[in-house]
Order: sequence, then structure tokens, then C-alpha cells
Amino acid sequence: QVRFVESGGDLVQPGGSLRLSCAASQEIFDYYTVAWFRQFPGRERRWVAKINLEEVTTYAESVKGRFTISRDNANNTAYLQMNDLRPEDTADYYCNVIPYRGDFWGQGTRVTVSS
Repeated sequence: QVRFVESGGDLVQPGGSLRLSCAASQEIFDYYTVAWFRQFPGRERRWVAKINLEEVTTYAESVKGRFTISRDNANNTAYLQMNDLRPEDTADYYCNVIPYRGDFWGQGTRVTVSS
């Protein structure tokens, strides 16, 4: 099973930082663009950052300049460094490929930004 495993979510104060991690199989990191998605309650998941095999990155406008995606192909892991966190970043965060695969979703990791 190829499912991603996410970790690193926590409760953090506004202005704080977190680093999320997601791990998956070698196949994913050999062949796919990897993305971080987030989901607000009652809303669909949307990507916020993606990184291709050449490590070119793209960000949603809402996180540009604050979040940084990276990938470590040797260790089959992707990261999301989140700085200057805001209450509106509160969500469940997931990894998947682009275009996403339904069978790749993991359990996600929850980020709560609150004072």
C-alpha cells in the first residue's frame, strides 16, 4: 500500500512555526510531483504547495512567502516548513501526488493556530 504517512502537526501560537513531514514509498519519490494539501472543516482538500522531480516548487497565494516545501528522495520524505502561522492556517494537512490519487491519502496531521 502506497499511502502517505503525515506527522508534525501541533497547536501553535500565531506567528509561530511548524515543520510537517510525510513519508511514502520509494516509487512515489522516484516518479511523482508531491504536494501538501489542507482541508478546512466542511471543505474539500486543496493543495497549498507542490514540488516536482526537478524540485521546482509552486505555492498557493495564501501561503506564498510563509511556507516552504522540500523533498528528500533518498529518505522518501517530503516536508512543509510553515512560518508566520496564522489562525486561518488551522486545518488538517495531507500529502499526495499531483494529480492526487485517492488511494494515496494518509491520515493527515492537524495544525491548530491559536493563542
